[in-house]
Amino acid sequence: MFRHQRSWLVLGALLTIALLGACNAPGPEKASEPVTPPPAASPAEDAAEDAADDPAEPAETAETAQPSETAETAESAEPSEPAETAEAAQPSEPAAPTEPAEPSEPAEPAAAGVSTELTSDPVTLVFYLEPNFPYLQSLGDEFTRQHPNVEFEYRLEQFAALMENSPRLLASDDPPDILATPSLIDLVKNDLLLNLDPYAEAFGWDAWPQSIYVGSRVDENGIRGTGPLYGVGLGYQITGIFYNRTLAAQIGMTEPPKTLGELDALLATAEEAGIQPIIGFNTPVSGTAFPYQIVLNQYVDKDYMNDWIYQRPGSVFNTPEALEATEHFNDWVEAGYFQPDVNAIDYVTHLGQFADGEGLFMFNGDWESANIGGQMGDNVGFFLAPPLEAGAPYVAMSKPASFSVAAYSPNADTAVFFLDWAHTDPTARRIIIEENGQNPGGPPDLPIPVTEGTLVAQTIAAGPVLGADDGAVDFIANATGAILSAVMTPELQKLLAGEQTPQGLIDAIQDGYEDQLAR
Repeated sequence: MFRHQRSWLVLGALLTIALLGACNAPGPEKASEPVTPPPAASPAEDAAEDAADDPAEPAETAETAQPSETAETAESAEPSEPAETAEAAQPSEPAAPTEPAEPSEPAEPAAAGVSTELTSDPVTLVFYLEPNFPYLQSLGDEFTRQHPNVEFEYRLEQFAALMENSPRLLASDDPPDILATPSLIDLVKNDLLLNLDPYAEAFGWDAWPQSIYVGSRVDENGIRGTGPLYGVGLGYQITGIFYNRTLAAQIGMTEPPKTLGELDALLATAEEAGIQPIIGFNTPVSGTAFPYQIVLNQYVDKDYMNDWIYQRPGSVFNTPEALEATEHFNDWVEAGYFQPDVNAIDYVTHLGQFADGEGLFMFNGDWESANIGGQMGDNVGFFLAPPLEAGAPYVAMSKPASFSVAAYSPNADTAVFFLDWAHTDPTARRIIIEENGQNPGGPPDLPIPVTEGTLVAQTIAAGPVLGADDGAVDFIANATGAILSAVMTPELQKLLAGEQTPQGLIDAIQDGYEDQLAR
């Protein structure tokens, strides 16, 4: 009898434990809370809302472990999946899934699980970039050659479309792993990019020159220049003026101009000699924004210009200095220094015109030095835009060719490993130098192998000169995601067509800027 009573007591105790465990288990409603994806930045709000309606959208990538599989996830998460690692509970802490990291802080999933080791698992990295820079695909191809388990899927988009479409793509259920991000603020505000600070510490990027990171940092108020790191370069760009040596000799140009006034005189001399002074383009987006900002940089304080681009409160575009610069640029327009049909010329066409010797100057960046140098050989040179006064510091558009990792990339560790590799691997650095003519950045003690006497050597040499003058300023078109396509392009095209005034141009740019910030 006693044995039967004891059996019933044991059975009752077991039933009680089972019932208590069922009561404490997280239900499906609780488990679904952390997988709401972040909203997309304007102009892609509708796409982001669609993504948020489906709990299997990109946020789930960072939190794929179901509550009933907690212990197994913690043991099996690969180091190439930092989002899973951060969300996985330890086997001794089964209640952890009920307290997940907030999905509005995409930095946390990577912070706890960053890895500097490359996974041995098969990985396909989706790389979203502009089609005008083939060296990026060369980097991906070389990385795959060295690491055959990692392949790349390239998605190509023109600059303006890339800037406008990035929010929608990052909020989709199939976001790119790595993407070009010339404008960061809206993407960071909407939690669509990965905080790279934990990786910077792990890989030792904090020992690299920190000035290259300034434009890729965004603080909690959406202000660029400070705060966490959200992008790194794949090459470090510098802009200036390319010139045809044969045509320069015909007008008596024996050395680059030392002041903006000397440049004005060369333009006038070329026009009088029947030589096209400037080869430009203005479609589908305004390429005259390059020469326009080259003039603007000589009048407007570079720190103030960066403040406006970085959306610092109180900064405006339509200042007296900007008006004076715009009037100077408009003098070039009215003097006929651009092709008569410049509004109909696209980027590729203007490169061909310059390479074919149809004009004296081309305002562009070092990313074309390998291409143009290869076509023109010794007949092309490069110089930094001259200041207003002789001996004044040089100022030029210069920034990293910035690339970021999606906040909910399932391959974050692999993506960042690739970004580090591009800075440190000798072959990768040579690709950036030889195919794109840019400084590869990275550890300052690594060599920058260039062939002396080439155009690439000239653009690389301009970097230290600009650095010594602390003269780098960002591109004005990076102020917002749509400022170039929606405002600067149509307004500059009007100016080139004689349908806009200098004051009207700077007012329109400021008004468009404010409209976009208010969205």
